[in-house]
Amino acid sequence: MGREITLFSSKEAKSRGEIATFLRGLADRLDAAEVILRKGQDEIVLSLPDRMMLEFKVEDEEKRHKGIQHSLEVEMKWYDGDAPTGPVELG
Repeated sequence: MGREITLFSSKEAKSRGEIATFLRGLADRLDAAEVILRKGQDEIVLSLPDRMMLEFKVEDEEKRHKGIQHSLEVEMKWYDGDAPTGPVELG
């Protein structure tokens, strides 16, 4: 198994509306095939291929003293020179 290297990371509290606005902007940048992420002095530029693997995960995890933490994870993956296939639908 290969080694994982974190190139950029961010975790911050936002309102549902702020998250929706951020995701709309991300969608526009996905269409343009380039995403630039900035936080302070950190910046990463992603040049995106036409086809990627899209992965969704919904989890419930019991946290001690806080109750159940719910999460919706959306992940996009790609390899250099690879073109994965498969339909995804929103309902």
